[in-house]
Amino acid sequence: MASWEDVARIALALPETSERVSREKRQWRVKDKLFVWERPLRAKEIEELGSGAPDGPVLGARVEHLVAKEALLADDPSVYFTTSHFKGYAAILVRLDRISVEDLHEVVTETWLARAPKRLGDAYLDE
Repeated sequence: MASWEDVARIALALPETSERVSREKRQWRVKDKLFVWERPLRAKEIEELGSGAPDGPVLGARVEHLVAKEALLADDPSVYFTTSHFKGYAAILVRLDRISVEDLHEVVTETWLARAPKRLGDAYLDE
């Protein structure tokens, strides 16, 4: 399925995106606004998720709003999930090893659009 190299390739192809490393984890930003990042689970989250906790790589992604978050969670719970840490927060967690590159492209692009300045997003959509 998808890999960190796919995330980087898709994210960095979007206008005015940069990659940073923070606490030894990669993150991608548009105009200094975080939109996707490496998000390993914390011990408390692993305990919370129990046997459903993923053991593969996890991508954090800012979404447009809580309705979009709920739609993704309902769409495919084997790929998209959340923890109590993100309760009330417009972000989703993605099992990177279970998402297709095509779906990853859609998630990364949509999160970029949610965080990019309106003019930049509109210009991208007009292309």
